[in-house]
Parts: sequence; C-alpha cells; structure tokens
Amino acid sequence: MGARTDALTPFDRLLAEADGANPWRRTDDGRVSHHPDWALLGRLLAVPVSAGQVSESGRLARAIDAWIAHELRRIGFAPDAIWPRATRPRVLSHDLAALLERVPDALATELRARLEQTPAVAPVDARVLGQAYEKQVDVCMSRWDTGPELLISTKAQTGSFAKNLPNRFEEAYGDAGNLRGRHPLAAVGFVFVQRATILTQEPAAHSRTVDMMRKLREGDGRNGYTATALILVDWDERPHRDTTVRVLTDATPADIGAAQFFATITDRVLGAAPFHRHTAVRERLTEAPPTPG
Repeated sequence: MGARTDALTPFDRLLAEADGANPWRRTDDGRVSHHPDWALLGRLLAVPVSAGQVSESGRLARAIDAWIAHELRRIGFAPDAIWPRATRPRVLSHDLAALLERVPDALATELRARLEQTPAVAPVDARVLGQAYEKQVDVCMSRWDTGPELLISTKAQTGSFAKNLPNRFEEAYGDAGNLRGRHPLAAVGFVFVQRATILTQEPAAHSRTVDMMRKLREGDGRNGYTATALILVDWDERPHRDTTVRVLTDATPADIGAAQFFATITDRVLGAAPFHRHTAVRERLTEAPPTPG
C-alpha cells in the first residue's frame, strides 16, 4: 500500500465531515452522561460492509477504531494525542505534531511526506510494551512525559459466535493483564462489536457474551479492563453499494453500553492526571448542555 494511503484512508472523508460537538449532556438532576454519535458509527461501518468486506473482520475493526478515536476527540482529548489520528500519519508523537504546527507550511508538508515514509518514527499502528509482551493497541493516548494514559482494544464478530467466543475472551483476558501489569494507572478498555444476528441465531452465545463482558472488567482494581462495551449492529443480508448499517442501541444492557464506557474511561484518565492536564475535557464536562426534551 502506498505511502499516501493506509487501512483508515476510506474513512477520512467521513471523519472530516463528522460533528465534533460536545458529546456530554446534563440531566435536570445535574448528572452528566455521554451521548455517542451512533450515526457516524453506522456510516463508518457501512464502508467495509458495502464493499463486501464483511468476512474481513479486520476491516470492520478499523472502522470501529476510527469511531472510538473520534469520540475521544469529541470528549476533548487533544486530537493529535489520540491514535489513530484522523489524518496520516496515524501515530505521531506530541512533540512532532507540535513542531509541524509551528514550521512554515511548505516545510510542514515536506516533513509530513517524509514521516509517512518513515514507519519507525510515524507508524500506522501503535505498539505498546506490556508486562509480558508487546501489544498492538487499536486506540491509544500516550506521550513520552506521561506514558500511556489510555489503551483500548477492539474486536468485531459477524458469525460463528459460540464457536469463536472462547478464543476472543481468552485473548481479551490476556491482553488486559499484560497491559495493566506494566501500566496500572492507564485506562484500559475493550470494545466488542457483534452482528445482531446473534440475538436470533445464537441467543445462548449472546447471553454468554454479556456475562463475559462484565467479567472482563477489573474486580480488585489491578486486573481486568477499566471499562468494556458491547455494541450490536446489523445490515441487509445482501449488502450493496448504499447499504445502511444499523446500531441496535436498545439491545445492550446499559452497564456494558458505549455511553458508560466512554464515561468510565474519561473518569479514569482524569482521575490519574493532575488538574492542569486535559483541560479541554474538563471544560466540556462542565459546559455540558441540558439533555434535549
């Protein structure tokens, strides 16, 4: 694949056009909740589905990664600090990003081109050393002066649910322990997207998925994920060029829904950081508008 394209390139236009408004809403009793941009997730997932790439779960997972990263930017985390970035290079250190903002445009363009051709400096994927092994992290926020603050893994499953669930959760358990063992202060998350056909075709597998998503979370504060989320999506049986992907928001229990996921992850990151860090996130929480209706 050329230097000017990567696995996330098909989503660039949708991300550029996406709404970056404050995702937090305040209820009458003062509570603040996160409201995910479900429409954007549907549009992003429709790209691989419409292209007939459903069997390639990696393509679906990249759409999920792009959406999660966008939600974190909506929350207020620094755009260049969230990997994958919305534009190439997808992984770029804070210092290099700051440099590109301060040099003349012509020089910045040349430097970006060189960075895209230097994967050792600006890789497509973020890889983080855990306690036992190096792990490719799907969505990440890290700086040299803080270390990893946020590490999120994603998985997509479109069929053969019961058959493949044991492997998915064994991998998830191992990754959680590996990352938490070296980075105990980081917010570590797991997002699992399944096709909603599991509800009718393999209801027992759905029940097991819900149970396991709860059990994957930390129990004693040292092991497991900070937060987990299950998202169910569906589309027409025979995808076509304009296929619509639907997100079944009411089919997932609230305690493993995406809204609580982003709220829990954000709370962990802010709780582990001094007050002068992530000021944009704190401001968006404070300025959350009332819940419509």
